[in-house]
Amino acid sequence: MEPHVDPLDGRVLERNYDYAQRNVRLLSLWYDCDVERMLELLAAHDIELSRNDRRQFGTWYRSLRRASC
Repeated sequence: MEPHVDPLDGRVLERNYDYAQRNVRLLSLWYDCDVERMLELLAAHDIELSRNDRRQFGTWYRSLRRASC
């Protein structure tokens, strides 16, 4: 029996973001969700965006982080 890994756990989510080359769009494809939901998950776990993702989604991401606090 394999151990259960929660893909929404903060550490797993951060590791998968790294595996996705710190690309929100790619990670959302892996998780089979839209970009908006992926940004919500990253913000909820306080996972910093890559420079490219900050340029595309930075304002939105910051507002999600403020809302989750």
